Amino acid sequence: MFVDLGFKGITSEVAKIMIPYKRSKKRELTEDQKGYNKWVSTIRVKVEHILASVKIFRKVKEKFRGRLYYREDNVMLVACALHNLKLRVKNEQ
Repeated sequence: MFVDLGFKGITSEVAKIMIPYKRSKKRELTEDQKGYNKWVSTIRVKVEHILASVKIFRKVKEKFRGRLYYREDNVMLVACALHNLKLRVKNEQ
């Protein structure tokens, strides 16, 4: 799981959490830490763009008002499938 520094202190036994390094007031980051931060941020940007593309569907953006809450997962699956279809069609052109 890639998170930003706002999630400092979060732990999980199931997921591996990738938190970027933070520069302290007393010392700069090493080149390795800067490279790691850049790697984490490139992955996070790609994920954020994908989520933005999925959220063009109104049903995904807004609160689910149905009584059948188990359908929320199905709505997200359909939105992700439509996103993947859009990418496939775009790549074939």
